[in-house]
Amino acid sequence: MERPFHDPQLTLNFYRVEQVAARPFVKWAGGKGQLLVQMAPFFPPYHAYRRYFEPFLGGGAVFFHLQPSIAFLSDTNEELINAFRIVRDHVEELIQSLRKHRNEAGYYYQVRAQDPKTLSPVERASRFIFLNKTCYNGLYRVNRKGRFNVPFGRYKNPKILDEENLRSASIALRSAHLEVKDFEEALTIAERGDFIYLDPPYHPLSATSSFTSYTSSGFGEDQQRRLASVYRDLDQRGALLMLSNSDTPLIRELYHDFRIIELQANRAINSRGDRRGPVTELLILNY
Repeated sequence: MERPFHDPQLTLNFYRVEQVAARPFVKWAGGKGQLLVQMAPFFPPYHAYRRYFEPFLGGGAVFFHLQPSIAFLSDTNEELINAFRIVRDHVEELIQSLRKHRNEAGYYYQVRAQDPKTLSPVERASRFIFLNKTCYNGLYRVNRKGRFNVPFGRYKNPKILDEENLRSASIALRSAHLEVKDFEEALTIAERGDFIYLDPPYHPLSATSSFTSYTSSGFGEDQQRRLASVYRDLDQRGALLMLSNSDTPLIRELYHDFRIIELQANRAINSRGDRRGPVTELLILNY
């Protein structure tokens, strides 16, 4: 099952772009920022892959950590991908728009009530980032109609505008391809010599702990099984694969014949404080 990083049959057109000190510009449930130190030893070296794919983009912590030369980033969340595109292409206009926002409950609900489809792409991204920075727990959740419905977070002084990081993120994203796509469609072009990081909505640890409402369609057991099927297909194609998920019997069953690494994460999504704390998460590799 293990595949060496140095494959003599691969001819890699590898070049390393200069890294910048960029990090995610939005908060995201299950974001990998806190796990990067644990994950770092398991990333393949830069010269071992040609292109990078991340089809469950979220906050993009792994992308910003690696800053690969060629990246295909995607998600089914239209608001998220629009925000990434605006940060990449129109960061100065976005910065100007973000200056107007206020951390006030009444103003928050006025902005939340806006239909993003009636806004310009820059104003749409500005709204998305503002709501993300000021909503409860930094949670992105939508109802069945696809409307954002998280209440006001009541933070004392949230950093709605972080100019330095937005500009750094814009530089890191300059050569990234960004698309709104289902993960399976996004990976149809992946092939031997590519590195793919998969960070889907996690399989719930219990019947009451499920949170998959990043989009109106959700991500249930059938989707987890479809993802496992795609993972095996990509393995047969010769891609390097890393997948994150919760430590549940279903996930261990679906990936039992791959390399499974246990990581320790602190998660705070649970509404009950006594149920927050360290949990085991899985990192699944085919190399």
